[in-house]
Amino acid sequence: MAGLSNYTYSTLVTAIRDYTEVDANVFTETIVDGFIMAAQNRINLDLPMDSDRLQDQGQFATDNNTITMPVKLLFVRGIQVFNSTANTNGQGQWLEKRDQTFISEYIGTLTGTSGGAAGQDVTGLPKYYAMFGGATTGATRATSGAIFLAPTPDANYQYIIHYNAMPVGLGSGGDGNSNTYLSNYFPQGLLYACLVEAFMFLKGPTDMLTLYENRYKTELQKFAAMQIGRRRRDDYTDGTIRIPIESAPQ
Repeated sequence: MAGLSNYTYSTLVTAIRDYTEVDANVFTETIVDGFIMAAQNRINLDLPMDSDRLQDQGQFATDNNTITMPVKLLFVRGIQVFNSTANTNGQGQWLEKRDQTFISEYIGTLTGTSGGAAGQDVTGLPKYYAMFGGATTGATRATSGAIFLAPTPDANYQYIIHYNAMPVGLGSGGDGNSNTYLSNYFPQGLLYACLVEAFMFLKGPTDMLTLYENRYKTELQKFAAMQIGRRRRDDYTDGTIRIPIESAPQ
Protein backbone atom coordinates (compact mmCIF):
# COMPACT_ATOMS: atom_id res chain seq x y z
CA MET A 1 0.00 0.00 0.00
CA ALA A 2 3.03 2.28 0.02
CA GLY A 3 2.77 5.41 -2.07
CA LEU A 4 -1.03 5.66 -2.06
CA SER A 5 -2.31 9.20 -1.51
CA ASN A 6 -5.96 8.16 -1.38
CA TYR A 7 -8.20 5.10 -1.43
CA THR A 8 -10.67 3.63 -3.86
CA TYR A 9 -13.25 1.12 -2.71
CA SER A 10 -11.10 -1.84 -3.79
CA THR A 11 -7.83 -0.55 -2.31
CA LEU A 12 -9.55 0.29 1.00
CA VAL A 13 -10.98 -3.23 1.20
CA THR A 14 -7.49 -4.63 0.57
CA ALA A 15 -5.98 -2.33 3.21
CA ILE A 16 -8.52 -3.42 5.85
CA ARG A 17 -7.69 -7.08 5.22
CA ASP A 18 -3.95 -6.39 5.18
CA TYR A 19 -3.90 -4.38 8.42
CA THR A 20 -6.02 -6.95 10.27
CA GLU A 21 -4.30 -9.93 8.58
CA VAL A 22 -7.71 -11.45 7.89
CA ASP A 23 -8.49 -12.80 4.43
CA ALA A 24 -11.62 -12.69 2.30
CA ASN A 25 -12.87 -16.01 3.68
CA VAL A 26 -13.65 -14.24 6.98
CA PHE A 27 -13.84 -10.61 5.90
CA THR A 28 -16.24 -11.14 3.04
CA GLU A 29 -17.33 -8.26 0.84
CA THR A 30 -20.59 -7.96 2.79
CA ILE A 31 -18.81 -7.76 6.15
CA VAL A 32 -16.20 -5.26 4.95
CA ASP A 33 -18.95 -3.14 3.37
CA GLY A 34 -20.50 -2.96 6.83
CA PHE A 35 -17.23 -1.66 8.29
CA ILE A 36 -16.97 1.00 5.57
CA MET A 37 -20.59 2.10 5.94
CA ALA A 38 -20.30 2.42 9.74
CA ALA A 39 -17.00 4.30 9.45
CA GLN A 40 -18.37 6.75 6.88
CA ASN A 41 -21.51 7.39 8.91
CA ARG A 42 -19.40 8.03 12.01
CA ILE A 43 -17.18 10.55 10.21
CA ASN A 44 -20.16 12.33 8.63
CA LEU A 45 -21.78 12.73 12.05
CA ASP A 46 -18.53 13.64 13.83
CA LEU A 47 -17.63 16.33 11.28
CA PRO A 48 -20.13 17.90 8.85
CA MET A 49 -18.13 18.85 5.76
CA ASP A 50 -18.36 21.55 3.12
CA SER A 51 -18.53 18.84 0.45
CA ASP A 52 -21.94 17.81 1.80
CA ARG A 53 -23.43 21.33 1.79
CA LEU A 54 -26.35 21.46 -0.64
CA GLN A 55 -29.26 23.71 -1.55
CA ASP A 56 -32.84 22.86 -2.46
CA GLN A 57 -35.14 25.39 -4.11
CA GLY A 58 -38.91 25.25 -4.30
CA GLN A 59 -42.23 26.98 -3.66
CA PHE A 60 -44.44 26.97 -0.60
CA ALA A 61 -48.03 25.88 -1.20
CA THR A 62 -50.62 28.52 -0.40
CA ASP A 63 -52.49 27.83 2.86
CA ASN A 64 -50.25 24.84 3.71
CA ASN A 65 -47.90 25.26 6.67
CA THR A 66 -45.65 22.22 6.09
CA ILE A 67 -43.02 21.18 3.56
CA THR A 68 -40.95 18.00 3.39
CA MET A 69 -37.18 18.09 3.61
CA PRO A 70 -34.81 16.98 0.84
CA VAL A 71 -33.83 13.30 0.75
CA LYS A 72 -30.80 12.34 2.91
CA LEU A 73 -30.88 15.67 4.77
CA LEU A 74 -28.88 15.54 8.00
CA PHE A 75 -29.64 19.02 9.31
CA VAL A 76 -30.85 22.41 8.09
CA ARG A 77 -28.31 25.24 8.10
CA GLY A 78 -30.80 27.91 7.12
CA ILE A 79 -33.93 28.64 5.07
CA GLN A 80 -34.34 31.70 2.87
CA VAL A 81 -37.77 32.87 1.81
CA PHE A 82 -38.43 35.39 -0.95
CA ASN A 83 -41.41 37.72 -1.23
CA SER A 84 -41.98 36.44 -4.76
CA THR A 85 -43.81 33.58 -6.44
CA ALA A 86 -41.73 33.81 -9.62
CA ASN A 87 -38.01 33.74 -8.74
CA THR A 88 -35.38 34.01 -6.02
CA ASN A 89 -33.93 37.30 -7.18
CA GLY A 90 -33.05 39.64 -4.38
CA GLN A 91 -31.72 39.10 -0.89
CA GLY A 92 -34.73 37.45 0.67
CA GLN A 93 -35.03 36.91 4.41
CA TRP A 94 -33.94 34.10 6.70
CA LEU A 95 -36.54 32.14 8.64
CA GLU A 96 -35.99 31.93 12.40
CA LYS A 97 -35.93 28.44 13.91
CA ARG A 98 -38.33 27.79 16.78
CA ASP A 99 -39.85 24.83 18.64
CA GLN A 100 -43.05 23.21 17.40
CA THR A 101 -44.89 24.50 20.48
CA PHE A 102 -43.96 28.06 19.50
CA ILE A 103 -45.48 27.52 16.03
CA SER A 104 -48.69 26.17 17.61
CA GLU A 105 -49.02 29.24 19.81
CA TYR A 106 -48.16 31.62 16.99
CA ILE A 107 -50.76 30.33 14.51
CA GLY A 108 -53.37 29.69 17.19
CA THR A 109 -53.85 26.07 16.10
CA LEU A 110 -52.31 22.85 17.36
CA THR A 111 -49.67 21.68 14.89
CA GLY A 112 -49.78 18.01 14.00
CA THR A 113 -48.50 15.75 11.27
CA SER A 114 -51.34 16.09 8.77
CA GLY A 115 -50.18 19.34 7.22
CA GLY A 116 -51.65 22.81 7.15
CA ALA A 117 -55.12 23.70 5.99
CA ALA A 118 -56.83 26.72 4.55
CA GLY A 119 -58.11 29.22 7.08
CA GLN A 120 -55.25 29.23 9.55
CA ASP A 121 -55.46 32.14 11.99
CA VAL A 122 -52.19 33.72 10.87
CA THR A 123 -51.18 33.86 7.21
CA GLY A 124 -48.57 35.82 5.31
CA LEU A 125 -44.90 35.60 4.40
CA PRO A 126 -43.37 32.89 6.64
CA LYS A 127 -41.05 34.08 9.41
CA TYR A 128 -40.51 30.98 11.61
CA TYR A 129 -40.01 27.25 11.13
CA ALA A 130 -39.80 24.14 13.32
CA MET A 131 -38.61 20.62 12.51
CA PHE A 132 -40.75 17.51 12.96
CA GLY A 133 -41.12 13.93 11.75
CA GLY A 134 -38.76 11.69 9.88
CA ALA A 135 -38.13 8.01 9.18
CA THR A 136 -41.65 7.56 7.79
CA THR A 137 -43.39 8.33 4.53
CA GLY A 138 -46.63 10.07 3.75
CA ALA A 139 -48.11 13.27 2.41
CA THR A 140 -46.27 15.53 4.84
CA ARG A 141 -43.31 13.40 5.92
CA ALA A 142 -40.15 12.11 4.32
CA THR A 143 -37.27 10.03 5.59
CA SER A 144 -35.49 13.32 6.37
CA GLY A 145 -38.49 14.86 8.16
CA ALA A 146 -40.44 18.02 7.51
CA ILE A 147 -40.95 21.55 8.85
CA PHE A 148 -43.85 23.62 10.10
CA LEU A 149 -44.08 27.25 8.96
CA ALA A 150 -45.49 30.35 10.60
CA PRO A 151 -47.23 32.38 9.42
CA THR A 152 -48.90 29.96 7.01
CA PRO A 153 -47.99 31.03 3.46
CA ASP A 154 -50.67 33.10 1.77
CA ALA A 155 -48.99 32.69 -1.64
CA ASN A 156 -46.59 30.36 -3.45
CA TYR A 157 -43.46 32.07 -2.14
CA GLN A 158 -40.07 30.86 -3.35
CA TYR A 159 -37.64 29.39 -0.84
CA ILE A 160 -34.12 27.96 -0.67
CA ILE A 161 -33.14 25.37 1.96
CA HIS A 162 -29.44 25.30 2.85
CA TYR A 163 -28.54 21.96 4.40
CA ASN A 164 -26.01 19.20 4.91
CA ALA A 165 -26.79 15.81 3.40
CA MET A 166 -25.59 12.28 4.00
CA PRO A 167 -23.42 11.58 0.94
CA VAL A 168 -23.30 8.41 -1.13
CA GLY A 169 -20.35 6.46 0.24
CA LEU A 170 -17.92 3.86 -1.04
CA GLY A 171 -19.45 0.64 -2.21
CA SER A 172 -19.23 -2.23 -4.63
CA GLY A 173 -21.11 -2.36 -7.92
CA GLY A 174 -24.06 0.00 -8.03
CA ASP A 175 -24.29 0.30 -4.23
CA GLY A 176 -21.84 3.18 -3.95
CA ASN A 177 -18.97 5.11 -5.47
CA SER A 178 -15.51 3.79 -6.27
CA ASN A 179 -14.07 6.86 -4.53
CA THR A 180 -15.50 9.73 -2.50
CA TYR A 181 -14.49 13.02 -0.90
CA LEU A 182 -13.52 11.16 2.26
CA SER A 183 -11.45 8.53 0.45
CA ASN A 184 -9.65 11.26 -1.50
CA TYR A 185 -9.08 13.88 1.21
CA PHE A 186 -9.33 11.95 4.49
CA PRO A 187 -8.01 8.50 3.51
CA GLN A 188 -6.02 7.80 6.66
CA GLY A 189 -8.91 8.79 8.94
CA LEU A 190 -11.32 6.67 6.91
CA LEU A 191 -8.97 3.69 7.18
CA TYR A 192 -8.56 4.06 10.94
CA ALA A 193 -12.34 4.37 11.42
CA CYS A 194 -12.78 1.16 9.38
CA LEU A 195 -10.13 -0.62 11.44
CA VAL A 196 -11.94 0.34 14.65
CA GLU A 197 -15.05 -1.37 13.27
CA ALA A 198 -12.98 -4.36 12.13
CA PHE A 199 -11.31 -4.94 15.49
CA MET A 200 -14.64 -4.57 17.29
CA PHE A 201 -15.95 -7.29 14.98
CA LEU A 202 -12.93 -9.47 15.80
CA LYS A 203 -13.45 -8.76 19.53
CA GLY A 204 -9.86 -7.77 20.05
CA PRO A 205 -7.06 -7.44 20.67
CA THR A 206 -7.99 -4.49 22.85
CA ASP A 207 -4.66 -2.71 22.41
CA MET A 208 -5.13 -2.62 18.62
CA LEU A 209 -8.68 -1.33 19.00
CA THR A 210 -7.41 1.43 21.32
CA LEU A 211 -4.54 2.22 18.95
CA TYR A 212 -6.75 2.79 15.92
CA GLU A 213 -9.42 4.62 17.92
CA ASN A 214 -6.77 7.10 19.08
CA ARG A 215 -5.28 7.37 15.59
CA TYR A 216 -8.73 8.12 14.20
CA LYS A 217 -9.37 10.84 16.77
CA THR A 218 -5.97 12.43 16.06
CA GLU A 219 -6.58 12.50 12.32
CA LEU A 220 -10.13 13.80 12.86
CA GLN A 221 -8.78 16.77 14.81
CA LYS A 222 -6.43 17.69 11.97
CA PHE A 223 -9.15 17.24 9.35
CA ALA A 224 -11.58 19.32 11.43
CA ALA A 225 -9.02 22.13 11.68
CA MET A 226 -9.09 22.28 7.90
CA GLN A 227 -12.84 21.76 7.37
CA ILE A 228 -14.24 24.12 10.00
CA GLY A 229 -11.10 26.23 10.38
CA ARG A 230 -9.06 27.05 7.31
CA ARG A 231 -11.91 26.44 4.82
CA ARG A 232 -14.14 28.92 6.69
CA ARG A 233 -11.62 31.77 6.68
CA ASP A 234 -9.24 33.58 4.32
CA ASP A 235 -6.15 35.73 4.81
CA TYR A 236 -7.76 38.88 3.37
CA THR A 237 -10.82 38.82 5.64
CA ASP A 238 -9.43 37.18 8.76
CA GLY A 239 -5.71 37.84 8.52
CA THR A 240 -2.86 35.36 8.42
CA ILE A 241 -2.83 32.86 11.25
CA ARG A 242 0.00 33.60 13.65
CA ILE A 243 1.20 31.02 16.12
CA PRO A 244 2.78 32.54 19.26
CA ILE A 245 6.24 31.23 20.12
CA GLU A 246 7.39 31.50 23.72
CA SER A 247 10.72 33.20 24.21
CA ALA A 248 13.47 31.44 26.10
CA PRO A 249 13.63 32.48 29.77
CA GLN A 250 16.14 35.23 30.49
